[in-house]
Amino acid sequence: MFTLRFDMRAPDVGADRVELYATALEMAAWCEDRGALMAILSEHHGSADGYLPSPTVLAAAMAARTSRLPIAVMVTILPLHDPIQLAEDMCVIDILSRGRVSYVAGVGYRPEEYELYGVDFSRRGELADSKLPLLLAARSGEEFVHEGRLHRVTPAPHTPGGPSIAWGGGSVAAARRAGRHGIDFIAQRGGDQLREEYLASARSAGHEPGVASFPDDMPTAVFVADDPDRAWDERHPYLMHDVTAYADWNRGAPASASMSGARTIDELRQQNSSHRVLTPVEARELDRPRRDAASCTVDRRATARDRLAVSAHRHRRRDRRRLLTPGSRPGEDQTGSKVSARSRRSFFETLPSSAVGSSSRK
Repeated sequence: MFTLRFDMRAPDVGADRVELYATALEMAAWCEDRGALMAILSEHHGSADGYLPSPTVLAAAMAARTSRLPIAVMVTILPLHDPIQLAEDMCVIDILSRGRVSYVAGVGYRPEEYELYGVDFSRRGELADSKLPLLLAARSGEEFVHEGRLHRVTPAPHTPGGPSIAWGGGSVAAARRAGRHGIDFIAQRGGDQLREEYLASARSAGHEPGVASFPDDMPTAVFVADDPDRAWDERHPYLMHDVTAYADWNRGAPASASMSGARTIDELRQQNSSHRVLTPVEARELDRPRRDAASCTVDRRATARDRLAVSAHRHRRRDRRRLLTPGSRPGEDQTGSKVSARSRRSFFETLPSSAVGSSSRK
């Protein structure tokens, strides 16, 4: 089991952008029958290397090229978007994908992006608090009243209640925001404090807490090659661009699982943490705990990571047949039985914590 992440960076040493985007779609189509749990699409703006600024467009294209692969937009920077327009995009993509695209929203962390949009970076939390409830209401396709005006986004989504939206971040404010609005929390770093803040905030607001995913000790960027030494030699300019670019953007910020402070390729190899190149045998061994967990029965002694892995395994065999089969109507399974919004498994409940927890900082 593995995940794919696409940020579509195209530095001077990289591929032509047209070829890069075409290859990303080919990779997604090829991987959906070969164990991929999901494809993650990231969002940033104004980056010199062309970092993906519009993940919903790529998500739509990727959904059209695949039939089963779940796709996660992680993270969409909510204060920079109009929530009604974003909800419209989500509903259309939900129809195109038959409910396979989910979202993690956040506030971002780069002032340059806010300057590009003419938005006050210091108000990002305030803007998130005002836009998130509007987005959550609008994505359902149902009528609702906001500031005395009647709203309804059309067309209605394929998924009952609308596509899954979680909140990502690494602060107490982020954990509280997710809990207060009754949505899942995808953390960029671990910590009992954030978990407790999320649980307390959800319960205080009258919500049943959802999934709270925190990074584990798994690497977040893995490449598989028959000859790792050769692969390191061939790919080190691209790996170091990824490492140094994120490090420069996050200078002075608390560490997260996906980050590395390495400044040379030798340092990155010696760290053997966030970025790794493995042989096929090593990759299978790294994934063994999840594959073993997926073949057992969940009990209370299982770790949270194992429970998520088992859920992912079952999701691929059963939930996709129920919710994503061509010809089924919104809110019905293959037999025509009604599927309530409450019974829908959270998208992020189906995934290993290493797959999602570290990507919220990207």
